[in-house]
Amino acid sequence: MTTPVRSSSPATRPPATRPPTVLRGPAIRGSAGGTGIGVGLVLAGAVSVQFGSAFAALLFPRAGALGTVALRVTLAASLLLLVTRPRLRGYTRGDWAVACGFGLALGGMNILFYQAIDRIALGPAVTLEALGPLLLSVVVSRRRATVLWAALALAGVCLLGRGGFGRLDLTGTAFALGAGVMWAAYILFSTRAGARFPRLDGLAIAMAVAALVSLPLGVGTAGAALLEPGVLGLGLAIAVLSSGVPYALELLALRRLPAATFAVLTSLAPALAALAGYLVLDQALSLPQCAAIAMVVTAGAGAVRTGTR
Repeated sequence: MTTPVRSSSPATRPPATRPPTVLRGPAIRGSAGGTGIGVGLVLAGAVSVQFGSAFAALLFPRAGALGTVALRVTLAASLLLLVTRPRLRGYTRGDWAVACGFGLALGGMNILFYQAIDRIALGPAVTLEALGPLLLSVVVSRRRATVLWAALALAGVCLLGRGGFGRLDLTGTAFALGAGVMWAAYILFSTRAGARFPRLDGLAIAMAVAALVSLPLGVGTAGAALLEPGVLGLGLAIAVLSSGVPYALELLALRRLPAATFAVLTSLAPALAALAGYLVLDQALSLPQCAAIAMVVTAGAGAVRTGTR
């Protein structure tokens, strides 16, 4: 699930939006043609993330939610460490504290999100998760207009749970909201890591920490099933779809788009998640649920535009 993109390190997710008001590092503005390409790259990356989450749910019957997230994070960390080869010397205790906090937030975000989509549909899960970054955007912006956008998002969530959140599964709803809290923490640590570590080093170290957190949980629940060729193959595909492809596309997109434009586009994540859930997992949503997701998407985009003025 998704997000926050810095000039030094792309966001990591799972599955979801990447809140704009806390973006660091100016994006390079290009020509009109370059902007169009940038928009396409962002949307392609967002689609990759959400469909990666949908395919992850297909692995749950064989490896469980914890086993799947362990595979995704561990394989993604391995690929990232192999590509970046981060420098491990010369950092202070404060730097390592930030990297470990970043990794714990990243691991917690993914663990909670996968627990959520094991219980509720992908679209509602991403919508609920997006409330964490949206709330952070409101706090950071300190503008009255953002309060109105937050109210619209809250109305959307109330509509999403119309008739009682029990229909969505109360536990799944709690996991999705918890993932949103961890996502907000991830954003804060991500920004600090981007200022302390060069290139993608901070992200690579954080992914390794997240793998150390998630792998024991996955092994404890899935055991030897994680080593089955089919499970490993699908786990690698999920890692590439949810991490590798989006990182590369985001880096290319940020060379062509202003950060605010990038952020507005990634606010579409709940809608893309609903589409992925429908096409891959046959998770049809009711008209009120679709309206609720649209309200949260609009609120996210509106908060971004307000916060960047």
